[in-house]
Amino acid sequence: MKSTRLQRKTRIRGKIKGTNDRPRLSVFRSNKYIYAQIIDDEKRKTLIGISEKHIKENSSSEKNESSKKIDKSKALGLTLAKLAIAKKIKSVVFDRSGYAYHGRVKAIAEGAREGGLKF
Repeated sequence: MKSTRLQRKTRIRGKIKGTNDRPRLSVFRSNKYIYAQIIDDEKRKTLIGISEKHIKENSSSEKNESSKKIDKSKALGLTLAKLAIAKKIKSVVFDRSGYAYHGRVKAIAEGAREGGLKF
């Protein structure tokens, strides 16, 4: 039996495709980290892959773990946008992989938009 998130993911992936002109920005969220990839589905290639582990950690106080994760996710979106613009990718299709557009997933999208990517 498929989980509800995987059913949503399959339904969404049937409707969106990443092309050479407009690749797909895919997000995967685990309990500990968050990952993002820019994928060209026509060539079946991952153009850019980055995770929270690649972001340098700020030595801020660990008061609230969830806000810290959101801050890291936003920084991940900004870094991803910089890498994408360096590879001459300006617009993408956002694939939230069945997750709700809320919290860390939303923070990645906002960070990527601030970095210059267009959805």
